[in-house]
Formats: sequence, C-alpha cells, structure tokens
Amino acid sequence: MADDTKTAAELAVEMKSALDKSLDGVKALAEEALGKAKAGEALSEDLKGKADEALTGMNALKAQLGEIEQKIARSGSEDAPAEAKTAGQSFVDSDEYKRFAEGGFARGDRARIETKATLTTSTAAAAGSIGPALAPTRLPGVIELPQRPLTIRALLAQGNMDGQSIEFVKEHSRTNGAGMVAEGAAKPSSDFRLEVVSTSAKVIAHWMKASRQVLSDVSAMRSMIDSRLAYGLDLVEENQILNGDGTGQNLLGIIPQATPYVSPLTGADTTSIDKIRLMMLQASLALLPADGVVMHPADWAWIELLKDTTGRYIIGQPQGTIGATMWGLPVVPSMAMTLDKVLVGAFRTGAQIFDRWSTTIETGYENDDFTKNLVTILAEKRLALATYRPGAFIYGDFGREG
Repeated sequence: MADDTKTAAELAVEMKSALDKSLDGVKALAEEALGKAKAGEALSEDLKGKADEALTGMNALKAQLGEIEQKIARSGSEDAPAEAKTAGQSFVDSDEYKRFAEGGFARGDRARIETKATLTTSTAAAAGSIGPALAPTRLPGVIELPQRPLTIRALLAQGNMDGQSIEFVKEHSRTNGAGMVAEGAAKPSSDFRLEVVSTSAKVIAHWMKASRQVLSDVSAMRSMIDSRLAYGLDLVEENQILNGDGTGQNLLGIIPQATPYVSPLTGADTTSIDKIRLMMLQASLALLPADGVVMHPADWAWIELLKDTTGRYIIGQPQGTIGATMWGLPVVPSMAMTLDKVLVGAFRTGAQIFDRWSTTIETGYENDDFTKNLVTILAEKRLALATYRPGAFIYGDFGREG
C-alpha cells in the first residue's frame, strides 16, 4: 500500500520509475519471443504467461500514474495539499476501523474516530467556514469621480465689486463728420452717443448635509465635501459665463451677446481651420483683435486629425509637443461649448468677471439638524459678468453637424 504521507508528486515519481522497469521487462520478453519466432521455435506456455503478466502489470501501473497526474492537474500545483476526505472515508481509512475489521467485527468490540471540520474561507453556514471572520484589505482614501477641467474664467480679466451691481459707460455710436473745408466755408460736425450699462451680481449656491459622527470619525470627509461643493459652483459658473441667457438669476453670458460669424471673404471658409482664421479677421476688422479660441474638445480633436492629400497631419505630428494653438492664438477646449460651435474673441479686453463673494463654505444647524446630530454645509459665491464689447466675440458653426 502506498504511503499516505507522500505527496502526489513523490508518488508520481515512484510510479514512473516502476513503469519504466515494467516496460523494460516487457521489451525483454518481446525480444525473446521475437528471437524464438525467427528461429522457428514455438513459444512456451511459460513465456506466454510471463508476457501476459508483464503486460497486465504495466497497464495497471499506467492507470495508477494517470490517476496521480490528474490529481496533480486538478490541484493546480504539485505541492498543493491533498483533497479533504469525507467523514466516511476518514473512518474507513482509520487504524481503528482496520483493527475492528481484522478482528472480524467481534461482538462488544467497536471502532471510534473523531473527525474535525476542514477550515475554509467559505461564507456558507457550514462547519469549518471561517469566511465571515476574514477582514478585507481596505485601501486608504476614496476613488473619486473625475472632474471636468474649468478653463474659461482664466481667459477673462478679473475684478472685485462692493455693491450689488456693476455700471459702466460705453460709447454706443459715433458719427465722424471730419472733412476738408474750403476757406470761409462752414465746418462739418461730428457726434457720438454714450450709454450706461448695468449688470447685477448673481448668486450660485448649493448645500449638503453630513452627520457630526462622519465629520468627526472620517478625517478627510470635511475637505472632500468642501472641494465637491466648491467644484459644483465653478462648474455652473463656467456654463453661465459662456451660455447664460440673462433671464431671472442667470448671468448674461458671452455667447448670447457675441457677433454672429459672417465670412469677410467670399468662398474662403472651406475647412474648420479656414473658418477660425476668418473669424479672427472679422474681429480684427471690428478693431478688436482676438486673443483666444474656445471650442468643444471633440471639435479640437477633429482639427488635429485633419490630413493633407498625402496623409500627413496638417497642424502637427502625433508625437509632437506643440501646444493647442491656431494661427498664433491659444485654443481652449471646453465641454461648456456646444459641439460644432466655435467662439473667437478678445477675452481680456472684451469682458470681465467681478467677484462680490468669492467661494465661501459655511457650516451650521438648519431646522432640526441639532437634534439629529446633522450639520448643513453650504457653499456659495456671488459674481457679475460685464461684457464691454460684444463685437470682440465672434461666434459661429463649423458646419460639420446637420
């Protein structure tokens, strides 16, 4: 009987050695039989018996070796522990049972073994299942959702305000009557008209609740809440700066006031790159040279992928490090822009942001927060947008969509 303490790998080595010896014996008998056949001698019954016995033994060893190899394959490793025995198998294989059986199962005699459950990581309601006691490895921190880059505010001039509104005086129109004058003739007159423009500060705000226990027990939670609240304000602000319609508590954004694109050159706007250059020209002809271009990231990718007739990229190779520029102007991709739209403008001189309240985070008790151990965290900011020169901004379509 094979030693139960040996591993499957050790048994496999022994079995293979025994199989090799058996195979050598079969080969020797076969050569002896072949020699007798060539000599015309009849095979003796003794030789036939030895051959049958050798073949039977060899086949048995091959079967046992096959079982061991399958066991090794199922375990996934030669050094893996043997499969756990059932209670019945453990009883039959025990020395107590073998002694009981050898004694002929005599009356009054008995065999007794104690079986213990095999400990496993299972979470099932079964003996030996210790899965619930295993604690998971918790990585530090929180895997946060991505945040959209915010870029539009940085394009504009910044300012602060003290009151609730901003007023500025701008020239509405002018008539230039200057001309050549003959001696003694009446001189022509010129005229211009001024107007006062007012824009009020608008509030952007939101809040969330948190338990005092969470804020006390999770050290990073307060800063995480603060950063999420502040980011939410900035996200709305960026959309308002570009697209606010001026109704109710909305800012009057740049795009609703921008000058529509009209090509100064007939038939020249054949590509997206051409249109950007012509929008720059339109702004220059209005005496307000552009200093930036804003478009959706997908539109910028479209332009970067444009190729010439030989398959070469038009504005740079993929492995290059050239910044996002077009015709010498910085390109600012923003998801606040509508797809297939482009805004070219003199952002620094054309508009300005005024902060009445910079971003503030406040904490306090609201309604029944105190009795529920809750805290209300509020974030808000108040700002105004003054668009001095709507003609400084040219807005139009690339024309690729619908």
